[in-house]
Amino acid sequence: MITIVDSHTHRLDATRALIAVSPREFNPQPGLWYSVGYHPWNDVDTLDDKDYALLEQCARHPQVLAIGETGMDRLHGASLEIQGLAFVRHLQVAHSLSKPVVTHCVRTAQDLLTLRHRAGLADVTLIIHGMRGNEHVARTLLDAGCYLSFGARFNPAALTTTPLDRLLIETDDGDETIHMVASRVADALALSEHQLIETVTRNFPL
Repeated sequence: MITIVDSHTHRLDATRALIAVSPREFNPQPGLWYSVGYHPWNDVDTLDDKDYALLEQCARHPQVLAIGETGMDRLHGASLEIQGLAFVRHLQVAHSLSKPVVTHCVRTAQDLLTLRHRAGLADVTLIIHGMRGNEHVARTLLDAGCYLSFGARFNPAALTTTPLDRLLIETDDGDETIHMVASRVADALALSEHQLIETVTRNFPL
């Protein structure tokens, strides 16, 4: 059984974690698990068919459990139109392989859901990473079937709104360990750290 506690990290040596890398940097190591994708902050405006072919090739690797990090950001990166086109291409790969998508979402929750619907890919599971939105945003994403992954900083109302069976935790690129994140989230939910880790381990949408 694959056990994932940290649903999103950029630490290349992380264990029991989903390590996010660009397809161009994918170099799988024994016993580790990955998501592969082109980050919306980076060169999504220069991607071509060869880049997406590489994405699909890497995504088929047995140690790749998810696609991403991909998504949209109103505050950084290429235009929203270009970010959206790249997001849909990632969704298409995810759909073909029945894998979830680790999704970067900064003030674009409705945009992402609309694009997924218009592309006919509403069955693709989204893991909203680094969830910091408010309770309303959380409910919108949850109603669309998303999983919400919380890091060291989060909106308490959004966290307590999230059903335990849709909850994940992560370190992303921060200095906190996953146990530090787990402790903060567990305290906010009145759970023990052990209970929380057991919960998120069961939740990863494989």
